[in-house]
Parts: sequence; structure tokens; C-alpha cells
Amino acid sequence: MPKSIFFSPEIFPFLVACIKVKKTDESVLVLQKEPTSTLNEPMAATGVQLHIEADHAVIDNGIVKVTLSNPGGLLRGIEYGGIDNVLELNNQDLNGGFWDLNWSEAGSPGTRGKFDTIEGTSLKVIVQTEDQVELSFTRIWSPSVKGDQAPLSIDKRFVVLRGFSGFYSYAIFEHLKDLPGFNLNTTRIAFMLRKDKFHYIAITDNRQRFMPLPDDRLPPRGQQLAYPEAVLLVDPIEPEFKGQVDDKYQYSLENKDNRVHGWICFDPPVGFWQITPSNEFRTGGPPKQDLTSHVNPTTLAIFVTSHYAGEDLIVKFEDGEVWKKVFGPVCIYLNSAPKGAEAQDLWDNAKEQVNKEVQSWPYTFPASEDFPKTDQRGTVRGNLLVQDRCVNKEAMPAAGAYVGLAPPGNAGSWQRENKGYQFWTTVDQSGSFAISHIRPGDYNLYAWVPGFIGDYEYDAAISISPGSNIDVGELVYEPPRDGPTLWEIGIPDRSAAEFYVPDPNPKYINPLYVNHPDKFRQYGLWERYAELYPEEDLVYTVDVSDYKKDWFFAQVNRKVGEGTYTSTTWQIKFKIDNVDQTETYKLRIALASAHNSDLQVRVNDEMANPPLFSSGVIGTDNAIARHGIHGLYWLFNIDIPGSELLEGDNTIFLTQAKSSSPFQGIMYDYIRLEGPLSLNP
Repeated sequence: MPKSIFFSPEIFPFLVACIKVKKTDESVLVLQKEPTSTLNEPMAATGVQLHIEADHAVIDNGIVKVTLSNPGGLLRGIEYGGIDNVLELNNQDLNGGFWDLNWSEAGSPGTRGKFDTIEGTSLKVIVQTEDQVELSFTRIWSPSVKGDQAPLSIDKRFVVLRGFSGFYSYAIFEHLKDLPGFNLNTTRIAFMLRKDKFHYIAITDNRQRFMPLPDDRLPPRGQQLAYPEAVLLVDPIEPEFKGQVDDKYQYSLENKDNRVHGWICFDPPVGFWQITPSNEFRTGGPPKQDLTSHVNPTTLAIFVTSHYAGEDLIVKFEDGEVWKKVFGPVCIYLNSAPKGAEAQDLWDNAKEQVNKEVQSWPYTFPASEDFPKTDQRGTVRGNLLVQDRCVNKEAMPAAGAYVGLAPPGNAGSWQRENKGYQFWTTVDQSGSFAISHIRPGDYNLYAWVPGFIGDYEYDAAISISPGSNIDVGELVYEPPRDGPTLWEIGIPDRSAAEFYVPDPNPKYINPLYVNHPDKFRQYGLWERYAELYPEEDLVYTVDVSDYKKDWFFAQVNRKVGEGTYTSTTWQIKFKIDNVDQTETYKLRIALASAHNSDLQVRVNDEMANPPLFSSGVIGTDNAIARHGIHGLYWLFNIDIPGSELLEGDNTIFLTQAKSSSPFQGIMYDYIRLEGPLSLNP
């Protein structure tokens, strides 16, 4: 008898386009649009049970059973929903679930070092009641492991609650005054799921699909492309994936959007979801991007990485530097659907659970004193206006702006901050904002407003104590402005998404992003520039060209031979009827990304040496290769003497001068030429 899995109507057309009906010796998978039914109600909650053996510990609440190694604290089993273990234990390298980190010696260049799965050396029962079990797996650094382990004291915690379909995990990292310095490049918690069970990935409402198998990535079934993470599937086990590209970076998300992601098994219908209810412990602020779930199948909760940022986000410690941080808790949620239910319900239910977790933050259950509860935290509120005197003489509510607290620094420093906590919210239509559940500490208040360039910083430090409720009153952000806009290109939103993103090479397709708003996530788009501009570089004419069609999303190098590239120079042509040669004009260039690039600006003389402006070598965010549409934000304010301009036709030359790699390049966010203030009516 055919087995049926039911899908919601809105996802059905996509599934038909992306998968084929598969026949096996036993059954046929039939896609149907049928009436919905609800998810299974959880069984009657039993008390949480803990069993500790010599080499493992088991926590069981009657819904989910979690097995951890003793004393290592590595996840070796998660039993749920009729599956004896959702974790994969037969991979050649990484198995089960684990906290890990990547570290290097102090002063080491680059962003990679030694990989460590953080095995604990002792197990302690922190809480053991019928309502909760919390286990601690600790590892204390000593000089005997110098060179083999990162000099940190690490306490990994796992919590199972009565009646909850999943568990929680958090960790406390501490660098003590007697420890040597080092670089913390990455830390995360990872889960390797059963490759015979979990084949369907869900990242967002419109980023879901059946995925190839991990074996499809290995030679000869897979062919590595320009970097190891990107593989062309030339002979996959499932033929419908032939000719597709698999690349884990295609499934990245920004922190502000990264609440839930995971995998679905269809036999039985079970979902495995990683939920992050707060961003306070992540680095880089709301727009920082990172990995989520990808082929293996793998699910990640990432706390520190250099992805889409580069070395700025590496946490660097000096000898004896005192530091402590709590990463998490994050939630691992499992759900199941009865026979005949819509499989899409698993995703919808996971999103409902996100709302419950967010509403429960900060959690009350963590037993560590290093995790402050609600009454130990504070609130900051206020009203943010934006005033650009050349747009509107009156200050306007900064609706949609991002406002946050981060450790003290300069305006915009939050995007490179990596050791403390950050707390962000968005401004409502009236300009009001409230940032709640702030951990005690000293902060600066920062903001940026989509539609306007630059960064805002409140001119007074803010000290949060338990129970504090601070009203900063009315704040006014005056974005950089010297004079009226003569012309502009793009939208100041810290992204290059509004510019022209080409269709991918038909040889390198991920069907998920065909006719998708995130078409920039296709592999190899950097190569399309040379195809569109085989001999002459891009020329943009103000008031004639359309940046949505005529401004390539990234200024990349042109490939001129196998492994050989040349730099590119783009031109902006414009007219000025009356030039005041005694005044100074201002060119504002906001970059959405830079990778090992040198942006040079010349005016009316392409060969001018030196150029009017050079950024020097900037950026290591690698967003071009990783389909990110932005990395870190840069703003350059360039004076153009009126004597450099001509009445009538003018040309600005933009050269990206570094050309040793296809991934060197920049993404523009927004460009504006301002006239002297005297021109403003």
C-alpha cells in the first residue's frame, strides 16, 4: 500500500518542481494535498529520570531520552518519536552532538587553527528533581595540555525539563588571570543527524528543500569547485540532484533572522530544530551572518565565527586577561506528526515553539549564577529621531532603525565587537524603542537607520544594574551630510541586494534559489561579470542608467586566463551645469562588503597618480564567495575640490586595485555626490 506524506498547499508546487516520486521495493512516496490534522499531543509528562553509568549518563523525561558520554559530555543518543537515535554515529569524522571550538596561539595570522570537540574531564549533577535535570561537564586547563587545548575553563551544561519535547544547552567559558593568551576563532554546538532519516531542510518559510546525501559530495560523485565547501554533484545517488551545486554557505542567515532551522524526517514524520531565543551572546550584532543547517545532515548553533566578517570577529586574549561569557542557552526542539498530518505542520509548529521560547527569555531554569534572571536585568527606553537637513528640516521618527546596547566603543564598533553581550531592538513608527532583559554592565547605545548612511552613538555611557529602568529621552541622529544631493546610486541599507544580480551559470544551479528573492545565493556569480563585460568595464550614466539593471552587485576582478585575474575600473558619468571651483564637493561611498580590496577613486583622470582617494587594503569578510550580499559595513567620505570638476561632463573612476583572486572585491551599499551647502535652498 502506498505511503502518503501530506504537504500544505503553499509548498506543494515547489516540492513537485524539486523532487520526483521515488519508488522502492516496499513503497511509493506519494505527495498529496489533503485536509490538515494537528501534531501529536505530547504524552502525559512523567518525572525526569537520570541514570549515570561509568561511561555515560542518560536523562529521560518520557518524551525524549538524551545520552551523553561520561565525563566528556558528548551527545551520543537522542531517542524520540519512534526513532531510537536521531544522531549519526557512523561518520568517518564527526559524530553525534558536541560543543567545539577552533583556536590558535596568540599572534597567529588568519582565522583558522586547531579543532577541539571540548571533552569534559568531570561530570557534576547540578539539579536533579522530577521537574528538571541539569548536568555540568567541566574541563579545567592546565600547563600539561599547553598546545593541545585552548587555555580556557569550560563548563558545558545540559538541561532536560519535565514535559518538554527537547532539551537545552549552554556553556560558560572563562579565561583566568593565570592563563596564557590565545585566539578563539570559532565556538558552537553541532549535531550530526542520521543520514538515512533526515533529508529535508528548513531554514525559513521560503528556504526549504530536499537535500542531497553526504556521499554525493565525495569524489567521484561530487566535484569540488573553487573552494572545498562548494561541490558540483556529477553522479549523485538520487539522480534528480545531478548537476546541482551544494554549498553550506548557501544556507546562511543573519543573526536577526536566525531563530530556528533544522531537518525533517518523513518516516516517521519527525522534526529536529535548533532554536535560539536571544542574540545577546552572539558576536557582530543583528546583521552578522553565519551557518545554520547543511548537508551531512548537520545542524549548528554558532556563537563565535569570522564568517562574513574576517579577523575582526576573532576573540583575541592577552596573557592573564580576565574574561567570562555565557553562550546560550539554546533550545533543541523535536516534534512529530501523526500519520495523515501535513508534514509542513512540523515547520509551523517549530515556529510556534520559537515564540514560546522568546517569550520565556531570560529563562528561569539555568542553575548557573552566571546567567542572570529577569529581576537581575535592566531596561533602556527612549525615542529616536533622524534629521537630515537636506531631506527634511524637521526631525523625523527613525522608524525601522536598529537600536542596541553593546560594550563601549566608537560609533559602529558593535559590528566588530566580540567579547561582550549585545542587546538590540527596532524602532516603532513613532520613534519609540525599548530594550529589555539587559545583563548588568557598562554599555554604549548605538543605532543605524535604514535609508540613511552612517552610525549613531549616544554621547553618554549607560550602566545597567539589576532592576534598572533607564529612559534616555529623545535622541536625534544627524547622518553625515555636507550639502544637497547632486546624484545617488543605490539604497543606504547596508546591502547590495538592490543592484543587478545575474542569473547563475546553468552549470552551477541550486534550484532552491531559482526565481527566489535571494538569487544572490547561487554559486559562481562572480564569474558572470566577465561574461557581461568581456572587454570593457561597467559604465554607469547618472539619470540614464538604472542601478537595478546596470550596476553589477559586486565589483570583482575579471578572469583573463586560467588562474589569472585583472583589476577592474568602473565609471560613473554625470553632468554638473555650474561648478563652484572654490568650494568642496563630497563623495560618500558606503560599502556593504570588502575582501582584500583596495578601492581607489579618481576624478576626470583615470591615470591620476596618486588617486584622489585610496582605502588601502581593507576587509576579509569573503562575502562574495559565500553568497552573503553583504559583510561588514564601511563608509568613506571623500572631499572633491571644485577645481577637480568640470562644467558639463564629468567621470568618477572607481578602481578595485587588488587582483590575485576571484574573490577579491567590494559590494557597494550606496554612493552619493553632495554639492556645497551653499547650493541648498
